[in-house]
Amino acid sequence: MDALWAATEPLTVRQMVDAMADRRLAYTTVMTVLDNLHRKGWADRDLAGRAYRYRPRASREEHVGQLMAEALSSAADQHAALARFVDAMRPEEAAALRELLDQRGRPSS
Repeated sequence: MDALWAATEPLTVRQMVDAMADRRLAYTTVMTVLDNLHRKGWADRDLAGRAYRYRPRASREEHVGQLMAEALSSAADQHAALARFVDAMRPEEAAALRELLDQRGRPSS
């Protein structure tokens, strides 16, 4: 997913293999992983000639937000889970969260 998120355009399997040349991955391995990402709904693909071009279905930030929401919804005590999450934040992260919450509390103009 990191390579898809970093790309400025959809990538073919060959482009992905080339982008990760330092990892020496087999073409078929990358093709299988991309197919699995598509099947699971994490990546979209379009046929371009004889090859598929893959792109992320959501941005990294959207994906992380979805994971956080899923984790919170799975907690038996959501209040306690949120408290632990906030306790683990650095001051600048807490300030950013406070600002977002303040903005949500304001009526839209």
